[in-house]
Amino acid sequence: MLRTIASSALFCSILLAGTAPAPGLLTARDRQDLGALDRDIAQLKTGRDNSAEAQYRLALAYSYAAEVAMEVHDKQKSEAYAEQGIDPAQKAVAANQNSAEYHRLLGELCGQVIPANPLMGTLKYGPCARDEINKAIQLDSKLALAYVSRGVGNYYLPPSFGGGADAAIKDFDHAIALDPKSEDAYLWKGIALRKANRPAEARQALERAIELDPNRLWTKQELAKIPAH
Repeated sequence: MLRTIASSALFCSILLAGTAPAPGLLTARDRQDLGALDRDIAQLKTGRDNSAEAQYRLALAYSYAAEVAMEVHDKQKSEAYAEQGIDPAQKAVAANQNSAEYHRLLGELCGQVIPANPLMGTLKYGPCARDEINKAIQLDSKLALAYVSRGVGNYYLPPSFGGGADAAIKDFDHAIALDPKSEDAYLWKGIALRKANRPAEARQALERAIELDPNRLWTKQELAKIPAH
């Protein structure tokens, strides 16, 4: 945190949360279409539904937008999207403290703020990212996407603070063990393996991610960075 409309990991987590993504949301993410994501966010914000599910969907839209903004190298916009998504995610959690997916998404949004300003971001949002994702795992130890989210956090966390590529890869492997069709886990595993200077394995992981979701541009962009031989 797919395919016909979502990767298995994300789709299963959405089902567990009792929610469904807004129409076109995943397609917009896969195509890196921020304009479409902005329209989805605007539509969700103007809705009259203030339920936990509605707040979750809005937070998810912000998280996707933050993800895409980072993919297209706009860290400041990514930070802004993530910060705006925290409020609806907090409201979803407050309305349903027992939803592992709600806690995971809140933790992920907090983590998405950090890359734009690693020092200040870690100090302000690091505890939220860590605690909420750990809470998600505590509530549902089989939620594969929670381990993906924790792995992404470890990917950006320096080894001196307990993170790094190796720690991230362990989380992605755990997610894959729980859900062998998790496109997100394979994508991030490939990115972490490249960072760990293991290009052949990285290429294999990214190729598997593309098999699971042929429409995701970012996976193809990451694979293009690794020589074929």
